[in-house]
Amino acid sequence: MFRVLVVVAAALALACGGTEAAKLDRLAVNQAQFGVGPPKGVNPAILKAQILLDRARFSPGLINGRLSENFARAVSAFQAANGFPSDGKLTQDTWDRLMATSASPVLIAYEVTRKDVRGRFTKRIPTRMERMARLPRLGYRNTVERLAERFHISEQLLRRLNPDAGFGRAGATLMVPDVGRGDPPAAVASVEVDKGARLVRVLDPSGRWLAIYPASIGSDEKPAPSGMAEIKRVVHNPTYHYDPRFAFKGVKTKRPFTIAAGPNNPVGSVWIDLSIESYGIHGTPEPGKIGATFSHGCIRLTNWDAEDLASMVQKGTRVNFKDETADAGVKLAD
Repeated sequence: MFRVLVVVAAALALACGGTEAAKLDRLAVNQAQFGVGPPKGVNPAILKAQILLDRARFSPGLINGRLSENFARAVSAFQAANGFPSDGKLTQDTWDRLMATSASPVLIAYEVTRKDVRGRFTKRIPTRMERMARLPRLGYRNTVERLAERFHISEQLLRRLNPDAGFGRAGATLMVPDVGRGDPPAAVASVEVDKGARLVRVLDPSGRWLAIYPASIGSDEKPAPSGMAEIKRVVHNPTYHYDPRFAFKGVKTKRPFTIAAGPNNPVGSVWIDLSIESYGIHGTPEPGKIGATFSHGCIRLTNWDAEDLASMVQKGTRVNFKDETADAGVKLAD
């Protein structure tokens, strides 16, 4: 369904011409207007909308300035929360309401620090999990990856926004998304995992949405559970323990092993443990695949969305697995 929405949105909201080489700088993005920009590739208006959606906790996943299924999901959720038809089309009314959520510029200047460039990097990370287990840490590969994750943006777009920047030099000034989401909401009642929509929603006691995140949820090989669960604990910077009973494709060993902690660990930077054995909500080393691929049964979010969720929940928070999409009439919390 969302593939159709992306195509429709492209035709309806971005009908004006343009090219992939359209100007992309702080002024062009901060002053972007509805319907202006190239119909394909990186679009300043789409980039602006993605950053504002992220800020409002209607997460589009990886910010890349392009039309995508996750962007359509975020637009649809924002529309439903604001009383618009929730079809995922970035209409003028949707745009106007989104612009009203925040008056702050979406791109800001950021000065690279010594900590950014002197971190514990892991330059080469193998693809096979057995070989990952030989490493002492699964850290960021370099400064670009670290900064891209901090600002929820693709590495390619971060480089394009800063073509002449010295990413490895402390003191360099970069243009980055301002994705400050503010303090986490206090009135969290439950978490809803919508397997059909590939979304995780955070609800208040009245059922209103406090946050929406795109997710990769289970697979035919190992489907996500159904029914109710509870959160047992939150583990930051987790290690990953492989049990041969999982029998993941591509893993040949019959022995258990442990992969060291780090943001490029298979479960990312945080693990939210559920009351259903071996299942959890967690981060990922590959944010661009969220919502577009399946998982090994668990609920996979971008690292930043998983950390945001972890800041809201506590032991005993209910988690409801839904096999059908939620009612589009749910409204945004005040």
